[in-house]
Amino acid sequence: MNGLHREVAVTGLGAVAAPDIGSERLWRAMLQARSGIATLEAPLARGLRAPVAARVKGFVPPADPRRTDPFVQFALAASAEALSRAELMHRVAGPRTAVVMGTGIGGETTRDAGARALYLDGAARLDPCTLPKVMPSSAASRVAMAHGVTGPVFSVTSACASAAQAIGLAFRMVRSGMVDTAIAGGSEACLTFGTLKAWESLRVLSPDLCRPFSRGRRGLVLGEGAGVLLLERADRARARGARIAAEIAGFGMSSDARDMLRPDVAGPVRAMRAALLDARVSIEQVGHINAHGSGTPTNDEVESRAITKVFGRRTGEIAVTSTKAVHGHALGASGALEAIATIEAIRNRLVPPIANFLGPDPACDLNVVTGGPRRVDIQVALSNSFAFGGLNAVLVFRAGRQ
Repeated sequence: MNGLHREVAVTGLGAVAAPDIGSERLWRAMLQARSGIATLEAPLARGLRAPVAARVKGFVPPADPRRTDPFVQFALAASAEALSRAELMHRVAGPRTAVVMGTGIGGETTRDAGARALYLDGAARLDPCTLPKVMPSSAASRVAMAHGVTGPVFSVTSACASAAQAIGLAFRMVRSGMVDTAIAGGSEACLTFGTLKAWESLRVLSPDLCRPFSRGRRGLVLGEGAGVLLLERADRARARGARIAAEIAGFGMSSDARDMLRPDVAGPVRAMRAALLDARVSIEQVGHINAHGSGTPTNDEVESRAITKVFGRRTGEIAVTSTKAVHGHALGASGALEAIATIEAIRNRLVPPIANFLGPDPACDLNVVTGGPRRVDIQVALSNSFAFGGLNAVLVFRAGRQ
């Protein structure tokens, strides 16, 4: 490849999610359709019409929780796992590594606690660490500090497309030669009463389970967690004998520019086509799509129409899944958790099923995987992330060459 189109390998994966902690355990939960969605406990659930969420359990903070918000702690844990799996721990320090992290909201847990202390409890002052904990950029900064990264470090905040955009931008930085290595992904921890009530007011939350593309689906279920990918130049990865999980082949973005909440078919179509063009692959080569698949009646139907418009006669041949029924809609972390699912599907030649599926919906005429994992020899796969505000991001992965 020439200098503008270096091959980019994924050599490390890290995850913190509701079904389990660790990317390999999360992958097993996806294959088993083992959902992390559960009824919230009091007092958080009190007064909620949709008292369910996908909360992370059994997590041990890797940093002082008095100085870091949970969304930062999730990012630190997932990043450490990705570096460990890539066998690059303590070897990414310096200016030739980037950190790009996405988040939809940032330190909402800290913000909520501060508001309660100030307005309800009459506190005279706030924790002096409040601002560093709340900033959406604090996850990227803390990850860089933890690993001595002095190259480009920044955050992406694009609602539910945040992590996918972070990974895509990091991919382009490595491909262009700006850096040799990148730690990229997304993190979110915003399951506060205020956030849940705000989402409830939009009337898009399911009162029980998330059922993407299924008949009887009633809405999305919020989640939390983090997903991180370790990206590096493929020639460098091969030279050091690294195990390549997959390669990132392309990235596309678009904006609907129409409505803050209602998706438009044309925007996702443009993003998918842009990603395929960037990857230099045809629709004939795509064997799998990890869909955005949020479980809302409108979004799933619009995404189904967009996929059909892009792939035409091939739509029925492509295995489609959504893993949000397992890890919840983790907002700014979702794109990274789903990228991990896509990579593992390619590497293992297995597509995980959609959990909680009740039966096909004629409005979502796709080849969805249900019941159990489906064996598919995947060479190229897409991971879709479509966000409020009409922000669309699509990643293209392909089987890695050792």
